[in-house]
Amino acid sequence: MSKLTHLDASGAAHMVDVSGKAVTERVAVAEGRITMLPATLDLALSGTAKKGDVVATARIAGIMAAKRTADLIPLCHPLALTKVTVDIEADTALPGFRVKALTKVSGQTGVEMEALTAVSVACLTLYDMLKAVDRGMRIEGIALLEKTGGKSGDWTAR
Repeated sequence: MSKLTHLDASGAAHMVDVSGKAVTERVAVAEGRITMLPATLDLALSGTAKKGDVVATARIAGIMAAKRTADLIPLCHPLALTKVTVDIEADTALPGFRVKALTKVSGQTGVEMEALTAVSVACLTLYDMLKAVDRGMRIEGIALLEKTGGKSGDWTAR
């Protein structure tokens, strides 16, 4: 196992110096889901939830969160993202929503944290928008699916 890059020789946390790394196109894709009662999903899809269009709001929240990841996660580098997409699909089999985010940058460090943050905040926003009718919702399965670019190359979840 390789050593942790965010700890120096004495064990103190520090931001990794990426200035010597090559600028490459980097992409990350993450996913997650939120499960809920069937009636809650129906309400969300009907567009009549008291707080408004829950899916559109969650999508915007996920995009905004990706852009603010460095403000939320200690030691993350602020990145000039070139693309963020957040796709939210209803799944009656859950029942609930599946959330997938794609983040992209031309830079010296990866965008995995931005994709994971986008998914997390989109799911949290769905919860917030619907909690008045279903406090038992569960946010589950947030994971990185793939990343491309950089010195370490491409990676895909098993």
